[in-house]
Amino acid sequence: MRFLLIIAVFVVSAVMTVLAGSGLAEDATLERYSPDLVKKAQSGDANAQFRLGHCYSCGKHGVAIDYKEAAKWFAKSAEQGNAAAQYGLGYCYANGEGLAQDYKEAIKWYTKSAEQGDADAQYNLGWCYDKAKGVTLDYKEAVKWWTKAAEQGHSMAQNNRGAGYYRGEGVTQDYKEAVKWYTKAAKQRNSLAQYNLGFCYYNGEGVAQDYEEAVEWFTKSAEQGFDAAQLMLGNCYYNGEGVTQDYEEAVEWFTKSAEQGLREAQHRLGNCYNKGKGVTKDYREAVKWLTKAAEQGDMTAKGELQVIKKTGSNPGGPMN
Repeated sequence: MRFLLIIAVFVVSAVMTVLAGSGLAEDATLERYSPDLVKKAQSGDANAQFRLGHCYSCGKHGVAIDYKEAAKWFAKSAEQGNAAAQYGLGYCYANGEGLAQDYKEAIKWYTKSAEQGDADAQYNLGWCYDKAKGVTLDYKEAVKWWTKAAEQGHSMAQNNRGAGYYRGEGVTQDYKEAVKWYTKAAKQRNSLAQYNLGFCYYNGEGVAQDYEEAVEWFTKSAEQGFDAAQLMLGNCYYNGEGVTQDYEEAVEWFTKSAEQGLREAQHRLGNCYNKGKGVTKDYREAVKWLTKAAEQGDMTAKGELQVIKKTGSNPGGPMN
């Protein structure tokens, strides 16, 4: 069965992850880290203002999370041209943290930061153009900014460059280029890119079809908890594609994915319990998982449930 490629482009999850290089020691209180930080920030030191905003945004170093304070200090620093603070302020506007959500303001500050070369701002600015958040939908502009971030080694931007080539959005569709960018991101342990690269190997898109290589990348992604990769890895074990057929291993990966709520995995797991593939037959478990899939709109699972409830078994066809 051919699965849809999952190409997700997310806003960076938190300012703290982008500012990991700020030099703030994990175990230090604010006072121990820099006794004069507040005084410097209040006197107009842009770097101190940014660092203080970072502390408030993350709730570290003896400071409770306070998004309003974070936004206040980011703004003071951003207005002085600090690129990291401009990114932080844009993030606050985009996510409504400490300020009313306002994508146009987010675009304004992301752009200022991106033009100074901040890779995270470039990535998020590309995301805004891709999703028409605060700007008109413009795939070419998204590609422009993702390229700048990708060339700095930003793994999500690299993944999204691959996605652009895969879908032919903002660029001419080119599976080989997609594979190139997915590979760059996957080698940085980006779980989404690892899944996407595995998918390309699984289907022979941009590369020769190679189930073993697909399994290698699905495994790397699945071990990081990516639900779609767990599903595909389970599928490979179930069908013996790139690995020795192993129903028990398939059930293990279907379970991990199903427990995260992925409908297709819930369906497959339900079928395994119903048919006794990799587990002892258990109609209650089969009904449990097929119901979860059906409740998410899986009509095939819904039909199988009706058969089980009528007959106590399901003579349904192969899973794949």
